[in-house]
Amino acid sequence: MLDCRCRSHSMTISAVIVDDEKLAREELHYLLKQVGDIEVLAEGSNGVEAVSLIKEHNPDLVFLDVQMPGLDGFGVIKKLVDKKQPIPQIVFATAFDQYAVKAFEVNAIDYLLKPFDMKRVQQSVQKARTKLNSAPSQSDRLESLVKMLESQRPQASKILLRAAGRLFLVDQKDVCYASIEEGVITVATSHMEGHSNCRTLEELMEMLDPNFFWRAHRSYVVNINRIKEVVPWFKSSYQLRMDDKKQTEIPVSRAQTKRLRELFGL
Repeated sequence: MLDCRCRSHSMTISAVIVDDEKLAREELHYLLKQVGDIEVLAEGSNGVEAVSLIKEHNPDLVFLDVQMPGLDGFGVIKKLVDKKQPIPQIVFATAFDQYAVKAFEVNAIDYLLKPFDMKRVQQSVQKARTKLNSAPSQSDRLESLVKMLESQRPQASKILLRAAGRLFLVDQKDVCYASIEEGVITVATSHMEGHSNCRTLEELMEMLDPNFFWRAHRSYVVNINRIKEVVPWFKSSYQLRMDDKKQTEIPVSRAQTKRLRELFGL
């Protein structure tokens, strides 16, 4: 995973900005223009876009928001490590978060606190330039950081849903299933239905406990503890009857039939 990214002091640094707040992206882009010798190749608004943009552009430097819905900044780094993708210099952007800031300092990874300050942006760019010139490998350090942060961060037990013009926090254990249709994710619990802010089921899965939630079909995620009945279907296929109010029946894709048999000893 070694990635030599040596740069002379005068050479332009390529960068990508990822933040779910448009104004934050615009502000940082403006400040980087003032710094000079920075070429912003692309901007993204979520973690999934971040992984894609880093793979596509292979930038020297990424300004990465920590707190994003779905796949957050730490999740992005974990994805890159898992995919063995060469990791660029990372500058985290965050509202004040004491344990995260301490972790950045311990691991010698830079961070910017919001709202952005011109002097700190300049310092971050200079620090990145110095690291690029010495071509250190960040991969092992970032992997250690991810593990440390995951061990310190409690698993989120609630997810946010929009319903009837209101925002509800629901326990994951109450979620029966989630489905996606025309880019809209609907989440059904034991007592309500609502919409998630996530753009894809992959994003939603990043927020859910992998020990209990399973992608039974490309359009459905189910809570295995809320499956009421496994219904044999045509040509050795199955459907899942859930224990929501409607007792919704969800198809199991052929690719996931083996996993279903493993789960329930069919």
